[in-house]
Amino acid sequence: MRHPQLLKREGTCLLVVDVQERLLPVIHEKEHLLKNIRRLTGGAKVLGLPVIVSEQYPKGLGPTVGPVAETLEGADKGDKITFSCMADKGLADKIARTSCDTLLICGIESHVCVLQTALDALASGLKVHVAADAVSSRNPENKRLALERLKDAGAVITSTESALFEMLVQAGSAEFKKISDLVK
Repeated sequence: MRHPQLLKREGTCLLVVDVQERLLPVIHEKEHLLKNIRRLTGGAKVLGLPVIVSEQYPKGLGPTVGPVAETLEGADKGDKITFSCMADKGLADKIARTSCDTLLICGIESHVCVLQTALDALASGLKVHVAADAVSSRNPENKRLALERLKDAGAVITSTESALFEMLVQAGSAEFKKISDLVK
């Protein structure tokens, strides 16, 4: 029997929130953020997870940044003007169609779109894991407060490596080698 807070590959969807060209330049520790989001998207591909990508008003904020976009082949993308992905009917429907009961969330900004999406997902009955090293805001204090609120609300705050290895479960496979290479 595994602990219920451990991520399982079955039933988990990766949600990449608003990692866009005009937002990224002002984000705290953006290179670290991009590295971990790329690890998650690469790991999702290895593990066969569904991936959904949101873009907040792309006409004004631009598309998903190139270093992340190039890892998103086969991902289901949706544009939104709501802050919460769950408040956008198109994105909420995409999430529902995955039949996943758990969202693993990464992206920006922690205290706006990530926070509201995660809280609304919890309210809708989904389990939520937030990769703390794969979310950020312009101000690190806003990130800290958002993660604190999310933990208090019932989200699991995790890290990129923890999430990937929890879903992998064991070593000794080709998938293990690929995930290990991603996190080096």
